[in-house]
Amino acid sequence: MVTRVNVYVVLSRSRTVLSRTIALATRDEFTHSSLALDPGLDLMFSFGRRRAGNPFVGCFRRERFDDGLYRGMDVVPGVVLEVPVTPEQHEAIRVRITEFLLDSHAFSYNVRGLVGARFGRGHEAEDRFFCSEFVYHVLHGAGVCDLGVERWQVRPQTLLDLPGRVVFRGDLKDYVAAHGALETLPSLTFGHARERVLG
Repeated sequence: MVTRVNVYVVLSRSRTVLSRTIALATRDEFTHSSLALDPGLDLMFSFGRRRAGNPFVGCFRRERFDDGLYRGMDVVPGVVLEVPVTPEQHEAIRVRITEFLLDSHAFSYNVRGLVGARFGRGHEAEDRFFCSEFVYHVLHGAGVCDLGVERWQVRPQTLLDLPGRVVFRGDLKDYVAAHGALETLPSLTFGHARERVLG
């Protein structure tokens, strides 16, 4: 019997101009996605805006619903999808995320790919990602899933087709408040020396 653990894909929708524009263009319910290693979403990562007030400069970052863009939102509508993985896949995901963290200065937001995807002409680059592209890239690279599409074709809404189950739908701030108090905060380590990056 194969041992299973979980990772968590978080889909959300903010009230920014960019989010509303994406929703209008795609008619999707959700416009942003993140990948979390723990059910309390303490180790949650994605590509998004570097500063809350500037939608044009993005980066790889750790995300929190009490900080940045979400701080001013009373309600953050969204979904938490629990995706089962093997311990080996979980470790591969942890390692890849840690590599993104350690080299975060080398990565930037894939604005060209995001715009091109809306017209069916995506652009992929090893150092540029948009949010759902990043989530799928990491999960696909770890052997968790294959949605049968190119990386740039994956929208946040597409990630609902991942092999997992929706464990929460509603205000993500309520979810974090309910789960955070019950969780022992995890850490993120890397390499044979188990160098601690977060935690």
